[in-house]
Amino acid sequence: MEGFKSFFKDTIIYGIASVLPRVITFGLVAVHTMVFQTNEFSFMTVWYVYAAFINVILTLGMETSFFRFYTAETNKKDVISTAYTILMVSSLIFLLIGFLFSDSLNSFFHFEDPRFLPLLMGTTVLDTLVVIPFAYLRVKGRPLRFMLVKLINIIALAIITILFLLIIPQYFADGSSTLVKLGLVPEYFKPEVVHIFYANVAASLITLLILLPELRYISIRIDKNICKKLINYGTPIMIGGIAYIINESADKLMIPKMIGENANGIYAASYKLGVFMVLYITAFRMGAEPYFFNNAATANAKEKYSKIMTWFVTFGSIFMVLVVALIDPLASILLRQKVYFSGLVIVPVILLANLFSGIYNNLAVWYKLTDKTRFGMYISIFGGLLTILSLWIFIPLWGILGAAYATLFTYFSMAVISWHFGKKYYKIPYELGKLSLIIIGSTAVSLVSFHFFRAQYFANFLLFSGYLGLLYLILKEDIKEILRQA
Repeated sequence: MEGFKSFFKDTIIYGIASVLPRVITFGLVAVHTMVFQTNEFSFMTVWYVYAAFINVILTLGMETSFFRFYTAETNKKDVISTAYTILMVSSLIFLLIGFLFSDSLNSFFHFEDPRFLPLLMGTTVLDTLVVIPFAYLRVKGRPLRFMLVKLINIIALAIITILFLLIIPQYFADGSSTLVKLGLVPEYFKPEVVHIFYANVAASLITLLILLPELRYISIRIDKNICKKLINYGTPIMIGGIAYIINESADKLMIPKMIGENANGIYAASYKLGVFMVLYITAFRMGAEPYFFNNAATANAKEKYSKIMTWFVTFGSIFMVLVVALIDPLASILLRQKVYFSGLVIVPVILLANLFSGIYNNLAVWYKLTDKTRFGMYISIFGGLLTILSLWIFIPLWGILGAAYATLFTYFSMAVISWHFGKKYYKIPYELGKLSLIIIGSTAVSLVSFHFFRAQYFANFLLFSGYLGLLYLILKEDIKEILRQA
């Protein structure tokens, strides 16, 4: 029980540090949908997809590699210095390629504004350079500083975004303000998508500056032996990360080509309501990853991992049912133009897909602890290919709902495959009966709530209460055990 207390403590602290910034980002969607039309929201989404791809490539799976070898190696300074230097080299190579081939890259990305590429490069490089300092704070058990820096980053992003999109257009750029006369703000300033990208660069730069004290532990040097270990361990994770981004983002790239930019804007905005599950998964992962490595040698590690999975699915299912029950008021807060509301039909499907994504992340413990990360790469590549194939088949059949189904189908398949191979190499006694009942029950309640009792809050309250009762019946013995040891 003591081990679980430590796990939940880390999950809560690091979860707040990772989730609260995402909550603020989630709130910014209301600003974006207020200011931008669906086609503009679509382009903004695609730009962030490109940034995600580039970040995965530049970081080379180094965060997880750092966790793996910092605890294993005796010369820890060599590990952190080598890991950081590797990322500096990857960033410099990317900048060099970007400047030498800017015209070709602008054409490849379909960037009509020449500012888009430098801003993309700046954001991704700055974000890459803070990966190891953040990982160092986690591995050294400094959650409060970790949380503070994360909060400063997102608060800076929010302030600058609101400044560009709302405050300057309304109060300063009327042609008569002092800022206009000084040439600091153009006359009749009109907010554009590019201003969001400026805000990203500024916030990322602020974050790097705040983390400069952590860099004093780092020397710019590479230990060849450690470098080889880090690269060999991290490369499959990087490739798996690319495939993961395909799973998460191929829909936003294919929908504009297949059914139009406006449909993609509606889809991407409604997709954001699935962020509640993503927030939960992120919080859980932040506590789970260090816990899995730190407890791998304990006698009952596998039983602990099994219980963690059960509770992960339990709380995730509660989030899913609750979000679906409150979908209309949540959408009213987030989606500021009615045109976006037609995409809400995807939300129950996306929530379930994200739950299976989290299940897959938890199942990944077997190949991380056995140093068989290539299996994660294989499964992720399979998932990426399955995503593209499913989108190609489902979007013409069901439009944006087809894209949501493709995401669900992919994550479900990846979870099943990972579980199958995990039984062979690191068998964990997952409580499959309980897990199946929880997933089926929450899915049924969510679909009934959305399709038959939407915006009927008393009926949804009864459904939600009934689901909590079902969970109690399924987990009665586990709950009693926790209460006995509390």
